[in-house]
Amino acid sequence: MFVAEGPKLVTEILEGSYDVVGVYALQSWIDTNVTMAAPVTAISESELELISQLQTPNQVLVLARQRQVITEPVINGQLSLVLDGVQDPGNMGSIIRIADWFGINQLICSVDCADFYNAKVVQGTMGSIGRVYCWYKPLNEWLDGVNVPVYGALLQGDSVYKIQKPTEAILVIGNESKGIRDYILPFITNAVTIPRVGNAESLNAAVATGIILSHLVGG
Repeated sequence: MFVAEGPKLVTEILEGSYDVVGVYALQSWIDTNVTMAAPVTAISESELELISQLQTPNQVLVLARQRQVITEPVINGQLSLVLDGVQDPGNMGSIIRIADWFGINQLICSVDCADFYNAKVVQGTMGSIGRVYCWYKPLNEWLDGVNVPVYGALLQGDSVYKIQKPTEAILVIGNESKGIRDYILPFITNAVTIPRVGNAESLNAAVATGIILSHLVGG
């Protein structure tokens, strides 16, 4: 199971592909969302505060079953995103949301990445969790079997502003502080970097993902 909270996220979950077990909401929210097929329980504000994981509870909470992905990712003919050791739930949630923005619905993660259904990840996706599918894999074994270009976000590489848009590829984003691990580097066929103009030491993993994807996917 997993929990999602707030009107926007709950609406996305209810309209998506998840099996909703229960909705727990203030009566005022129920009155304006009367067409739901899921079982609904009216609760008070104090009860919502007790069960909410947010600092400021927001009207409604949903309990749903985690989606079981039984198929393997289809790599050819599209752009897929690979995360190597991204452990911050906030970054993970933002990256899922960014992937959805750019039309990427496949996320392949190393086994030590943040949990796709961590509460902070779910909230950070703002509903994109319903459109992005996630697999956890030993990346060195999985990448050994792919036959498309593998782009890696590295400090040394071709400028992201000069690369040509691929028709099919994988983009690897590394750990927030350590980057892509050494044993993954041999699988990188196209190292790319975001040229630094100012004096900041580094970029947030989610921000870097957004910048690179804008050039890989954009016109």
